[in-house]
Amino acid sequence: MSKIVALILCVSLFTIVQIITWFQLNGQFVYPWFKNNMFILCLFGIPISWFYIEATRYGFIAFDGLLWPGRLLGFATGIFSFAVCTNIFMGEGLTLKTLVSLILATVLVVIQIFWK
Repeated sequence: MSKIVALILCVSLFTIVQIITWFQLNGQFVYPWFKNNMFILCLFGIPISWFYIEATRYGFIAFDGLLWPGRLLGFATGIFSFAVCTNIFMGEGLTLKTLVSLILATVLVVIQIFWK
């Protein structure tokens, strides 16, 4: 597997699982079903964990056996997906503080991908 494919899979899986995690944790504030089915939501932790493990594995491949770059990609995708989901589903706009955080997350990703 090429490093580019591994990187794309890493970022894609992290993004997907971060969105799923947002719903697992915050869906209770949006949909009554989530509030009334906590045990079922806990069971979603098993496939969620698998997605995180796979995303981490692809990041490890993409960055020649280094863990930090993949971890920071996971963090950055979490920040972005949280901002988007919270804006769409909770109506929380982007404050200056949130925008600065998104910029910093972007800088982290750029550093990890392009700084050799």
